[in-house]
Amino acid sequence: MKRSCAVVAITLTLALSGCSGNKASELYDTAQFEERQNNKEHAVKLYEEILKKYPDSELAKKAGERLSQIKGEPGGPRGTK
Repeated sequence: MKRSCAVVAITLTLALSGCSGNKASELYDTAQFEERQNNKEHAVKLYEEILKKYPDSELAKKAGERLSQIKGEPGGPRGTK
């Protein structure tokens, strides 16, 4: 039951993401949700997508920091340019 609730929440988040126009923020919020659900693999993919598609955004910096923490790397954000 817990897993099905997570799937519904993700589906709802993705469905609504097409409406607001702030895709980087929505990706970051979804990645944070995935981390809370202990789905680090998917969170990493979402953070990497932010770095690739929105490299100059403030959220790219935060995404890079989260990636470093998840992967246990010292230092700050990774560059993807």
